[in-house]
Amino acid sequence: MPSIKNLILQGEGVMLDFKKTITSTEKIAKSLVAFANNKGGKLLIGVADDGSIKGVKSEEEEKYMILTAAHQFCKPAIEIQFEEIYVDDKLVLVVNIPESDIKPHYALDDQKKWWAYIRIDDKSVLASRIIVEVLKQEYKNNGVLISYSDNEKKLLEYLEQNEKITLKEFSKLLRSSYRKAQKVLVNLILTNVIKSHTTEKEEYFTAVR
Repeated sequence: MPSIKNLILQGEGVMLDFKKTITSTEKIAKSLVAFANNKGGKLLIGVADDGSIKGVKSEEEEKYMILTAAHQFCKPAIEIQFEEIYVDDKLVLVVNIPESDIKPHYALDDQKKWWAYIRIDDKSVLASRIIVEVLKQEYKNNGVLISYSDNEKKLLEYLEQNEKITLKEFSKLLRSSYRKAQKVLVNLILTNVIKSHTTEKEEYFTAVR
């Protein structure tokens, strides 16, 4: 593993998140779920957003809150591992979150609702219904067999002419329900024909080139 200082220099990203301290189990559950639903990752506790090392005051308290988040605020529970590393006499608590093989995981919010999150760049983002479906199917290992119907052909022809498409545009193109359009999109993501992209504003799909 690269040294903590090198990790911090890389900055927050898809597999790395900094937390100065743990203020809420809900917020930490959201981060844990996003990493477990993605490729796994590390939380560095005691490091501010700008990468400055503040150190952890009471590691027992922080560990307790993180374990509570992982076991009671994540569904299914997430198994994590801790490392304690001293940097310039300050303690940084490293939380290792493996990629899960029982996706999707959901986090409990302060309204007592369960939501799935994924990691996009340096943010934990709410997973769309399409992504949740993809996560469910990915781990069934039943292999998706695609027979290209008119619906798939319409989508691929559209993406040859246009850069991207949203679920709304695709359901309009098919003149069908969102549900039917969603099913086609999920299958094509699973077979790596198209790719899903999520921004703060929208979710859209592009062809895999």
